[in-house]
Amino acid sequence: MHDPRQLLDPEVDAAAKLRRRGYVLDTDHLSKLVSRRSSVISEGDQARAESKKAAAEVGAAAKRGEDVTELRERARELKNRITRLEEEQREVEAELHEFLLGIPNIPLDEIPDGATEEFAEEVRRVGTPPEFDFEPLDHVDLGERAGILDLSRATKLSGPRFAVFKGAGSRLQRALAQFFLDVHTGEHGYTEFSLPALVTRQTMTGTGQLPKFEEDLFRTGVADRELFLIPTAEVPLVNLHAGEILQLEDLPLRYTAHTPCFRSEAGSYGKDTRGLIRQHEFSKVELVQFVEEERSREALDEILSHAEAPLRKLGLPYRVIKLAAGDTGFSAQITFDVEVWLPSQGTYREISSASDTGTFQARRANIRGKGKDGKRAQIATLNASGLPIGRTLVAVLENNQQADGSIRIPEALVPYTGFALINPDGSTA
Repeated sequence: MHDPRQLLDPEVDAAAKLRRRGYVLDTDHLSKLVSRRSSVISEGDQARAESKKAAAEVGAAAKRGEDVTELRERARELKNRITRLEEEQREVEAELHEFLLGIPNIPLDEIPDGATEEFAEEVRRVGTPPEFDFEPLDHVDLGERAGILDLSRATKLSGPRFAVFKGAGSRLQRALAQFFLDVHTGEHGYTEFSLPALVTRQTMTGTGQLPKFEEDLFRTGVADRELFLIPTAEVPLVNLHAGEILQLEDLPLRYTAHTPCFRSEAGSYGKDTRGLIRQHEFSKVELVQFVEEERSREALDEILSHAEAPLRKLGLPYRVIKLAAGDTGFSAQITFDVEVWLPSQGTYREISSASDTGTFQARRANIRGKGKDGKRAQIATLNASGLPIGRTLVAVLENNQQADGSIRIPEALVPYTGFALINPDGSTA
């Protein structure tokens, strides 16, 4: 939730910054709402003061034996006025709240202008894409030929954009999840959580998925209960502390979880219809940090390095880009994408995003901080994929394929899979 005073502060110039990401802030409407709320609050305070005074006058006059009919009528009128003003205050605050919920985060000045990935700024490349003396296959052909991936049966079960894994494919998925969690908990200091995959509307609102992106979510309803399937573990991880005050001496907090993720992929019709790149259901290891506001940019570099670490260990070539303002997610003030090399496409494709949301999510979820001296402080949240299982599996299969259709398993992953090679027939060695 934004502070409306900041949005209207000429020195902040929020309207101009938001235009960089394609959002037009209606400052006139916002100013009227803020002014109306202030006026109603002021009138309510004045009416309560007058009501208190009128009650005292009624009591004093009654003690003197005077006729208090007119005074009591005046007191009743004031109470009725207070009731009306309180109702008006609730209405204007609800309208202001709803308006603020729809405003995206203010982008940092350092991110480039532009609305699409072509305006992104490349930061670095790590590793060298493999060269093959044969025509490399994509992950679908590799997986289906080996019998470890079955998309047709997944479609029979659930429709398009789902997958069924079998044998070595299932073991590889399980191995990747365990490998990622061990890296992040053992080397990077994250605490692992097991979380619900169904959350409330309030929880989704806290991290910014609602109200703007409801069409992207899968919603369930049983009797009078409404719950949403999480699109990422970021949602429950951040909201673990919704409505709480964090002690600054306990920061930073580093959390991780491996969860299923569900996305409707609204607006992606015709994109990545083949294979595992864009699925309705997938699993992912997520990273979340809570830090003091002043440390958020520094923490972003750290969480980005944590997201990159498994790719380095797996020997997968990738690059890091800084997204343009118009391509940055709703809740983020700056985002770095990590893109892994896919030989079948001859290009880098997104495998992780690392974002600094500043105080945006913490304010929406009412997460605050307090020091030992009792002084209040703003909390910032950060998140990164560390990493998605499906897309990493795609990269492992394609970058490690052999001429005979077998797939070599990266050395770092062998202790988790129990095998170093998937043969063309799906057997392992």
